[in-house]
Amino acid sequence: MTDAVIARAKEILRMNDLGAYTVPTHGLYPFQWNWDSALSALGLFHIDEDRAWTEIETLFDHQWEDGMVPHIIFHKEDEGYFPGPEVYDTRRPVPTSGLTQPPVTGFAVRRLFDRATDKEMARARALALLPKIARWHDWFYRARDPHGTGLVAVIHPWETGRDNSIDWDDAFERVPTEGVGAFQRRDIQHADPAHRPTQEQYKRYIWLVQLFRGLAWDNTKLHDASPFRIVDPGFNAILLRSCMDLADLAEELGDTALSLDQRAQAEQGLDALETLWSDSRQQYLCFDRVTKALIDSPSVGGLIPAFAPIAPNRAAAIAAHIDALGKRVNYLIPSHDPDAPGYDGERYWRGPTWLIVNYMVADGLERDGHTRTAARIVEDSLKLIEVGGFSEYFDPITGTPCGGPEFTWTAAMVLEFLERGPVG
Repeated sequence: MTDAVIARAKEILRMNDLGAYTVPTHGLYPFQWNWDSALSALGLFHIDEDRAWTEIETLFDHQWEDGMVPHIIFHKEDEGYFPGPEVYDTRRPVPTSGLTQPPVTGFAVRRLFDRATDKEMARARALALLPKIARWHDWFYRARDPHGTGLVAVIHPWETGRDNSIDWDDAFERVPTEGVGAFQRRDIQHADPAHRPTQEQYKRYIWLVQLFRGLAWDNTKLHDASPFRIVDPGFNAILLRSCMDLADLAEELGDTALSLDQRAQAEQGLDALETLWSDSRQQYLCFDRVTKALIDSPSVGGLIPAFAPIAPNRAAAIAAHIDALGKRVNYLIPSHDPDAPGYDGERYWRGPTWLIVNYMVADGLERDGHTRTAARIVEDSLKLIEVGGFSEYFDPITGTPCGGPEFTWTAAMVLEFLERGPVG
């Protein structure tokens, strides 16, 4: 059975490979996505080491002059996706979006380097990528942390990767819909509408894009202009882990200055992350920069910080929290507490289980010694493949496959779980 699953995972990666980049899945997502590529590269490593590096290099070929790395690169025309490049109108040589996504590439590049069989090749490619990734990290603290708090904000739900999380509901009510013209969504032609964000949410998504487009995507203005400014602990944890991994890799490769800069950013951020801890929830919470208040919403965004090198007592609390969730669901980790208001086990980030989240959280818990909890997460992830195939995400109680089929990063995570044994 394991051999058949591995073979199928590799088949999906090859099927979604367009030469220099992968698409998440054909139809629903026909372009290159930012954090998809970084995590998919880990799966590609198990097929072709050279190709894994190319995936990340292609992404950074489209880095903006200010250091930002866009969340979508529109390599070629495809009318099957909305919003396309004409909606963003970023006026790039190769069209891109003007938003970004969780910066997991520092982690991915370090992992590719550590596992490399061709160390000379890996060294050359890592050295070329290090300053580009560092520029992106620096951009976050410059453009999304203008007051130097140590934590960065997202200005659009799409940047979080958790597009329609319950975490955003109250803040999203501030985003108007006036001036958003008629548009035709394409996602619900490829996936069950019950699994996707609502039409009202989409109107607000597009309103924000129109606002930023009207400011010519000037990242010195977008943070303060957005009515949606949220500090997401999961997003920040991914950034902090990548900063630390980049620092370690830079030190190993002899770039002491870059290593010191990245480590200083990570240490400040880890201290600041503690301001988001909730004793009552036993997890981290999002912070709304507009209302200047924590958002009391028990989502997986507050558990992802286990991926970062957080304090041992926090990691232990998150492990215990996940163990408790495991008594209420059949498949860890739900993206929202199943007993909380608004939970929906099949609708995108309002409840479903995602293997990429499972991978990151299990990686951190394994590193910190919470091997039993990490093993349960991995076991549940592989059971979901048996139940629902290589889907985008899954109902954590029934295992129902949801979203897009034959998903690249789902296949990549399965290869990570099976080809490398325990994570960490």
